[in-house]
Amino acid sequence: MNAKRQVLMLVAAVLSVMLALSACGSGSAPAAQTTPASQAPAANVPDAPATPADRDTLAFGKFDSPVDVHIGMAVDPTDATLADGDTVDNNVYTRHLKDEFNINVIIDWTAASGDDFNQKLALSIAGNSLPEAVVAPDRTYFLAAVKADMLYDLTNTFNTYASQAILDTHKTTNGRAIEISSFDGKLYSMPNTSVATDGENVMFIRQDWLDKLGLEAPTTVSEIETVARAFKEANLGAGGKTIPILGAQKDSRVYQNYLNSANIAGVFDPVFQAFDAYPGYWLDNNGTVEYGTISPNTKAALEVLANWYKEGLIDPEFATRDYLSEPINGGQCGIFFGPWWAMGYGYADIWKNTPDADWQAYPIYTDDGKWNTHMKEVGTSYTLISKSASDIVAEAVVKITNVYKRDEAMLTNKTTEAISWYPLRNVMAPVDECEYEYEALYKVLKGEATAEDYNVPGSMYPLMYADAQCVTEVVKFNGEDRLHISNFDINNPNFNRMYALLVGDRPVATGKPDKEVYSITYSNTDVMTRYWSNLESLEDEFIRMVITGKKPVSDFDAFAAQWLAEGGEAMLKEVATLK
Repeated sequence: MNAKRQVLMLVAAVLSVMLALSACGSGSAPAAQTTPASQAPAANVPDAPATPADRDTLAFGKFDSPVDVHIGMAVDPTDATLADGDTVDNNVYTRHLKDEFNINVIIDWTAASGDDFNQKLALSIAGNSLPEAVVAPDRTYFLAAVKADMLYDLTNTFNTYASQAILDTHKTTNGRAIEISSFDGKLYSMPNTSVATDGENVMFIRQDWLDKLGLEAPTTVSEIETVARAFKEANLGAGGKTIPILGAQKDSRVYQNYLNSANIAGVFDPVFQAFDAYPGYWLDNNGTVEYGTISPNTKAALEVLANWYKEGLIDPEFATRDYLSEPINGGQCGIFFGPWWAMGYGYADIWKNTPDADWQAYPIYTDDGKWNTHMKEVGTSYTLISKSASDIVAEAVVKITNVYKRDEAMLTNKTTEAISWYPLRNVMAPVDECEYEYEALYKVLKGEATAEDYNVPGSMYPLMYADAQCVTEVVKFNGEDRLHISNFDINNPNFNRMYALLVGDRPVATGKPDKEVYSITYSNTDVMTRYWSNLESLEDEFIRMVITGKKPVSDFDAFAAQWLAEGGEAMLKEVATLK
């Protein structure tokens, strides 16, 4: 068993115990999502301050005397962007909070982002030793803590001190953001709200390779195969090494699932979805609850992926490679799948090595021309405040989030320190932010609007004005419908964001999927918590072994039967009660 699997099983075991111990005395969990967020009911909260101006006066009011806020924090051990002398609790972001708002952030503990942090947080919940505030990576931690009566009732504090921009942002989820953060009718956390496109994966492909071979961009799975084969035969990769299709890196996911429904690059979701398959999701099939991984459609997609791997079209280091960034930035990869930001924000170093690499993003369709996609939860991380925190500390935590929402662009424009050093960073983005920005930026490029048209203080799109101011410096617009790398100044500091928005988000901003699939639930129930870790391990191992040819696709039915027998049937029955 690898180290990551051991950590995940420990976390699952700890949270399972916490949920089991608390289940009797804390009531039932909030209802899981059974409809798209746009149809979810809004939660009841007390009356807000009279006007937006009144609200923001409170939201950004400076404390009369310093307020200490003790937090736990995930840090990226490879991030070297802190300036000389700066530290995790003394940097441009913490000083801004201290100088402008009298909020003094004290780091009680840090852990490396990912497994180490998840384990540390799970043990903190198990030991009833939460810091005053911490950002949990998914709803399972929130449920464990709230059921154990560890969390501060945030209802009145949030209603009073949340900024208007955050309230407006939450409105784009039609009440879902508040719903998933509430328990027994009270608000016990702040969820992040992220753009819907974080969960809608597209195909990224080297357009310059297509152009060199005189090929059109593929639109279906069979066309991808043809193009990948052409890439392999032409061997266009840097240094004479070509990887036609890149897949998951070591210890990552082959596809997104209900617990991790956003922000994963290197997945094969578009391939599965072209078969109308949604592995990892709990599905309502005309009133019958199904688990997407064990469907015949998933089996059909796996057979294609296994054939691609056997033929050498998929990276031979699939699921064992340390970092996807190496072959992408090294100019050796022709195709990979991921969310809108993956090219630009994700792997921008390629242009240092291959300045002419023209990555473009496209949706993948079924053979009959349908674009299917699964949809993410509106938020995936949660700001938790300990029940032991004082009212003024809770107010300070809400203000820290207000400030991040309002001041992110201003702060990042004056420092090279990564925004991940901002304490309690929990993104609050409208679900349509990418599409809104795409349309607005094109209006500026076409001369149909000016940057000043987007100078709207308190906007729920706080990056819009700064983006509109810089877009004409980054992009040389020539009137063409699709932007290419030749249109961009790759040396401009805003290049990464502009490329992600105007190239990576193009498929979703200019088109709409024919079928949007939601999971019945995006968090574990009590029964699921007991079985999920072992079954996830079984699923993970089987899928990887089939793709890499270590097991035949013909074993799929036996795998599905084992999955059902070892807890899957029990989980399906409980998920059915959530509908």
